[in-house]
Amino acid sequence: MTATATPPRQDAATIHAATGRRRRIAAWIAIGLALLVVGGIGGAVSAANQWAQRGALDPDSTGPAGTRAIAEILREHGVDVVVVRDRAAASEALAAVEATLVMPDAPALSDDVVTALAEAADDVVLIEPRSRTLDLLVRGSAPAGVAPDESVEPDCRLEAAVRSGAVAPGAVYRAGDDTSACYAAADGFGLVVHATDAGRVAAVDGRALFTNEHLADNGNAALAVNLMGRHPLVVWYMPGAGDTDLADADPSLGELTPPWVSPVIVLLLVAGVAAGIWRGRRFGPLVAERLPVTVRASETTEGRARLYARAGDPLHAADRLRIGALRRLATLLGLAANAAGPEIADAAAGRTGLDRRAVRGILLDEIPRSDAELVALSTRLRDLEDAVRAAVRPERSPR
Repeated sequence: MTATATPPRQDAATIHAATGRRRRIAAWIAIGLALLVVGGIGGAVSAANQWAQRGALDPDSTGPAGTRAIAEILREHGVDVVVVRDRAAASEALAAVEATLVMPDAPALSDDVVTALAEAADDVVLIEPRSRTLDLLVRGSAPAGVAPDESVEPDCRLEAAVRSGAVAPGAVYRAGDDTSACYAAADGFGLVVHATDAGRVAAVDGRALFTNEHLADNGNAALAVNLMGRHPLVVWYMPGAGDTDLADADPSLGELTPPWVSPVIVLLLVAGVAAGIWRGRRFGPLVAERLPVTVRASETTEGRARLYARAGDPLHAADRLRIGALRRLATLLGLAANAAGPEIADAAAGRTGLDRRAVRGILLDEIPRSDAELVALSTRLRDLEDAVRAAVRPERSPR
């Protein structure tokens, strides 16, 4: 006869642990795939809206703060709108034909560059004027606060404003010498216009009037067309952060840092990751471990009693006995778990009819000096508990 070897049966706990591990791995894989899908969708949406949601006052933006609407209106009126994002392209476009320069605030450009761009244009429309730009191009003018949110009539002789009608100007400006001012509100004017040899420079709050969100209000669209559409070409200059001619005199943090710092930081990060992988604990299923010895509760109690006896401290042992007795008495008497010792002693004396001072002596006051006194106190504690139990739960008399 030939003996047939039977394969060993797998333990049920091992099979269950392996199944649970596979489920956890599958769950983490599903979470990772979900994160990748969500990230991909977010990236696609962000890429699709990258050009539609440019910065404020950008003529390529269809968002609420963009100015795409007024650019399209100007094109419908036969005005060519060219959007440039660096000063070299702006200068080249302005040199071609008669043109209007539309420009927001350009803090990255020096005074000489801002002045040169304005002189190259026939008309200039400042749609986000600041103090420096006003001082350069509209002498004597300066910001003067914000007007109330209500429509204001032009109340001036400037034809572009008169034809446009009332607007809610937003920011207002103080008018300088030889400057026409319209839309008086608060402490200034919503529109200031300074005549130059080639044309004029107009300053107006474009955020409150010319953005896609506000263009349809009052006479905002008409005012924009009247200010920007006087020439066949509008050069809309949107300066970028890197388009600057200013030399940065303040050193950056990278310039102040020694060259060896970056490699050291990278090395420390790599070392930290390696140490985490090396010393990291791999969490797996819990493993039941058999203890070498099972100790009965009575043995631990006897061992602790022997330690108390060897220490020669009967008062400490008495305190442990009293704490247990007070806890059990509080339960028998229906008192709260946090009831004080005197309260429990008074309740026990009142329920059993015993002398209150004697009960307090047993539960609180008496100090055992020897082992014999400790044994006597233990006996009296047991007798007091029996008396309270008999008073609280009296045995039914037999019929």
